[in-house]
Amino acid sequence: MSPAHDPSTVTPEQAAHLLRRGLGRRALLRSAAALAAAGSVAAWPGAGHAATPGRTAAPSGSPPSPGFPILQPGAGKVAGTYVPARAQEVYWGHLPNRASEPVAVVSSGDVVTLDTVSHEGVLEDQGQDPIGYFTSFDVPEDQILRDAVQIAAESQHAGPGPHVTTGPIAVRGAEPGDVLKIEILDIALRVPYGVVSNREGKGALPGEYPEAFREVPEYAPYLNEGGNVSIFTSVERARGRYRGVLPGDVPAGFDLAPFMGIMGVARDTTAMIDSVPPTDAGGNLDINDLGAGSTLYLPVQVPGALFFSGDPHMAQGDGEVALTAMEGSQRPTFRLTVVKPGSGDAPKIAFDYPFAETPDFWVPVGLSDPDGPEGGSNETSLDIAMKTAVRNALAFLTEELGMAGPVAYTYLSAATDFEVSQVVDRTTGIHALIRKADLG
Repeated sequence: MSPAHDPSTVTPEQAAHLLRRGLGRRALLRSAAALAAAGSVAAWPGAGHAATPGRTAAPSGSPPSPGFPILQPGAGKVAGTYVPARAQEVYWGHLPNRASEPVAVVSSGDVVTLDTVSHEGVLEDQGQDPIGYFTSFDVPEDQILRDAVQIAAESQHAGPGPHVTTGPIAVRGAEPGDVLKIEILDIALRVPYGVVSNREGKGALPGEYPEAFREVPEYAPYLNEGGNVSIFTSVERARGRYRGVLPGDVPAGFDLAPFMGIMGVARDTTAMIDSVPPTDAGGNLDINDLGAGSTLYLPVQVPGALFFSGDPHMAQGDGEVALTAMEGSQRPTFRLTVVKPGSGDAPKIAFDYPFAETPDFWVPVGLSDPDGPEGGSNETSLDIAMKTAVRNALAFLTEELGMAGPVAYTYLSAATDFEVSQVVDRTTGIHALIRKADLG
C-alpha cells in the first residue's frame, strides 16, 4: 500500500482539516476506520467556506436575494399557473408519455411556474432521506424542502433514471405536427445548496471512477451511503455574484448559471420512457446555454403536447463529465406557445427536431440516438451527435435564412462553436452556437 493510501499516515491535523471541509457527519462516521490512526480530531464547525472570485459569465435566472429565502411549496412569488411538485404526481425515474394525465391544462401563450425537486438528496444511495442527508451537512431543517421530503417518503421510484420531473402540462390546441415554443422566463433557486455526484458505471470514465476513489481511505468522507461520490456544494455570495463553493484543500468555486436539464414533451408511446437519454421530444437535453431568456422549440407528438420539466441544474460545465451537474431544486417559469406549421413563428427544423435560441445565438441540436427509448440502442457516439448537429445547423442556415450551402458550410467552420452538451446520458449531445450578430 502506498503512503497516500495508508490510513496510518493521516495526521490529527489532516483529519481535523477533513472535518473542516464540509464533508458531512454521516460521511465522517463512514470514514472513522480510515481516520482511526489519526486519533481525536476537532469538532465539525459547519459547511461554509470563503468563495474565490472568478472571471466567469454572470449567472442567468434569479439568484436568491440576501438571506437566501427558501422557496417551500406555495411560498414566494409565482407567475401564471402554479404547478407544485406533489409526491403523488411527479414522475421519478421516467417521463410522461401519451397515456399520461395532465396535472394542469393551460392555453397557448400562458405562463406557468413549476416547482422542481432535485433527485440529489432523495436517492437511495444517499439514504432516501433528505432531512438526514442534508442535516449531515449542517443544513437547518427549515431549509430542507417539504416536497423533497414527501417525494422521498411517498413517491414510487418507478423508472430506471434518477430524475424527479414535474408535469405534464397540457396546452390547449397543441396537436401532433405542431411545435411547442418554450420560453424560459425565469429560474429561481429554491435552496442555497446543491450536490455534484459521480456514480458507479456512470460518467465519462465508467469503470474507473468512483471505483478508484474507494481505494483511497482519505477519500471515504466524500462517498455517500451507497459508496458513490456525492459532493455537497454550498452557495455563497461574493462580489455581487452567487457561487457554488466546493469542499477540499484547494479553494474552488464557480458562478451559478441555473438552467433546467429536462424540458420535454410526451413521446407518442405507451411504453415507459427512461428519464436519462434525451430524445427528439427533448427531455434530458442538459444544454447549459438554456437559462433564463432562452427559448426551446420541440416538435409536438401527442395532443396537448404534455410539457414537463425537472433535473434542475445550478451550474454545469460542457460535458458534465462526472455524471451530474451542480444539482439543486429550482422554480422555473415558462411561457408555452403552440406554433402551427406555416406560421413562420418557429424554425422549420423545429417541427422535426429540438432547436433552441438565446438572445445571442441560434442553437441547433444534435443527438446520437434521438429515438433511444423506441429503438433501444442508446447509441453513445459523439461522432454521430456531431454530424447531426452540423447537418441541422446547415439545414437552418440554408432553409431558414436562405444562405447558399457552400457558404453556410464554410461559415460554420470559420465562426461557429460546436459544444458537447453532455457525454453521460447514454445518448450523447452536441449543440451549435450560431451567432445572431453575424447574420444580421
